Amino acid sequence: MNLIEKYFSKYPEEKLIRWFKQVCLAEAVSWFLLFTAMIWIREDKDGLLPTIYIIIIGNIHGLFFSLYLLLLLPSRKIFNWDDEDFIFGLCAAFFPFATIWIDKKLATKNRND
Repeated sequence: MNLIEKYFSKYPEEKLIRWFKQVCLAEAVSWFLLFTAMIWIREDKDGLLPTIYIIIIGNIHGLFFSLYLLLLLPSRKIFNWDDEDFIFGLCAAFFPFATIWIDKKLATKNRND
């Protein structure tokens, strides 16, 4: 954990916030594309294109999922999340489109005002 904090400490807070918000949106969009891939492969089980599409979209979604989890750590410090908020943000990665809610509701500086 100290390694991750050390790595992200060299970036300004505004840049980390922008990255986190972009990754939240990209993770949700990749969920949607993954759902379309699952529907397409269900309709055309033997097709080559649906298989290639699901492999590519699955890898892209895995990248954004991993980036979201990595950026949760500096976001916890930036937005002053308590343990409950952090666990909620962690669990949001596993539910479709929940990262958009995290971006809109939890990823704000002055939530208590």
